[in-house]
Amino acid sequence: MSIWERAQSVMVAACAVAGLIVGTALPVGELARYAILPALMLLLVAVFAQVDAAQVGAARRARTVVAASLVLNFVWTPVFAWAVGAGLLGSAPDLRIGLLLLLVTPCTDWYLVFTGLARGHLGIAAAVLPINLVLQLVLLPIYVLLLGGPAAMVDAGTLAEAVLLVLVIPLLTALLLRWAAARFQGPAWRDTVLVSAASRVVLPLLYLAVLAMFAWQARTVIEHGTELLAMLPPLALFFIVAPLVAVGTARLLRLRADERATLTMTTVARNSPIALAVAVAAFPDRPLIAVALVAGPLLELPVLAVLSQIVRVPGESGMAPRADR
Repeated sequence: MSIWERAQSVMVAACAVAGLIVGTALPVGELARYAILPALMLLLVAVFAQVDAAQVGAARRARTVVAASLVLNFVWTPVFAWAVGAGLLGSAPDLRIGLLLLLVTPCTDWYLVFTGLARGHLGIAAAVLPINLVLQLVLLPIYVLLLGGPAAMVDAGTLAEAVLLVLVIPLLTALLLRWAAARFQGPAWRDTVLVSAASRVVLPLLYLAVLAMFAWQARTVIEHGTELLAMLPPLALFFIVAPLVAVGTARLLRLRADERATLTMTTVARNSPIALAVAVAAFPDRPLIAVALVAGPLLELPVLAVLSQIVRVPGESGMAPRADR
């Protein structure tokens, strides 16, 4: 691992703190806001550029992993979010809605980064991504209506526009880059030079996105510090229980090490940037919902950084399942 990979948990936390300091001391909130989306989109271009389409095709032979991911993300997690929200945030409806928005939206971007760092199966992780995207678009309004109450209706069009923007454009750009590299430089150049360059820019872009995110919402975090503290117990509970459930499920299903790492990352990682954007657009008069979502990355990113090392597969991970599941 490079020094950036070894220090990722420290760097993520440092970028979050730096963002809070900069956003509090300087009027950079709007500027930082406009830096988040480009950083995430470039990050995704770099991540997608490293994924061979053959890996996605190979994931069809890993039906058990994909099915387990869907059950954990779209059945277990919503039930868990409802139970924790009702038990710990019953008297704070806005925070409860924020928790629900965060937990029922599985990640569609940087979980691939942490899956790669854990040497998980990127093909399976990439194959799960569009399924997560479609299902959260369809199910999020239903989850929020049923579990959050009628006052928590979400504009599905706003959600679809935001998620598609940060996924479709990077994916098409990465495909174009891979095609152009193979067409004009050759497949060997694509698989060495292009992939190597893409892997080197992923973490810096991740750090930039984290810094910008917290600089944007710094004043909101400071102004609502007491309310923000109320979010920490339910979030901490999720980030403790979810990895245990994912690892336990993987062992029960006798998954390989790289599949276990992939299942863990897809279960734990949440779509906090997209959920935050949706909260700001759909609930402009209810800032505590956005505050609740800002709390997510404070725990999520350091947890993912540490977790990627705990479940890291020794040596090189296998990129294709060995047997049908």
